[in-house]
Amino acid sequence: MELAADKWDDGIRRGAAASFALHVIAILLLLLLLPKAEPPLPLRDDGLSVEIVPQAAESLKMAEPVKAPSPEQAKPEAAKPEAEPAAPVTNNPPAAAMPSVAPITLPAPKPMEFVEARQLFSDKVLADPRSRRAREALRGLAGSERNLQFCDLEALEQVRRAQPAMAPDALAPYAMAAEKVSGNNVEVKGGAFRSKRKWYNIQFKCELDAGSGKVVSFAFLVGDAIPQGEWQEHNLVADDGAADQ
Repeated sequence: MELAADKWDDGIRRGAAASFALHVIAILLLLLLLPKAEPPLPLRDDGLSVEIVPQAAESLKMAEPVKAPSPEQAKPEAAKPEAEPAAPVTNNPPAAAMPSVAPITLPAPKPMEFVEARQLFSDKVLADPRSRRAREALRGLAGSERNLQFCDLEALEQVRRAQPAMAPDALAPYAMAAEKVSGNNVEVKGGAFRSKRKWYNIQFKCELDAGSGKVVSFAFLVGDAIPQGEWQEHNLVADDGAADQ
């Protein structure tokens, strides 16, 4: 029995060795039969040059891990007092100086001009039958007083014709200032005439003919109404009846 067992073991060992040898031979044959590897074909040069830029050393470094803050660092800092806001800086440019402007001188008001009478009426008024009393009164006057009355009569009629809205019925040639009579010339600068119970300023210049005593030229200027508060001072009344009282 022992002999048979030994033979069995010896046969197994020999079979294993033979199988190993066959495998080695088969592997060698396969390596010999494989096609030889051909060298790689050179790449076609298309004329394009490629430049390889080396990566920066900093980019190759590994990013450092983020460390969690320590408890002491995690404590919020004490709130700092806010600084007072600075005063705003104004960048407005200084106001430009206004150029000096010469004061505008308004022209002096043009003085009112006298109206030259184109037609004289005193001779016609005296020729009217209703002026009989006036003619009789003038006969009793002579010299400067007569000339003044003739010019007063011309003034009333010139105002009536120039301003139909008025109805002059009396004239005081010396109401505001004394009249001036020099020969055949009469000048009144402060006269007043009454119209519809109101008094108005008047000035006039009158010239008479030395021979006939008739008015030959006349110019006048009607002024503003005279305030009623000034009437008594200048002996002016609203109507003739008041003067007799």
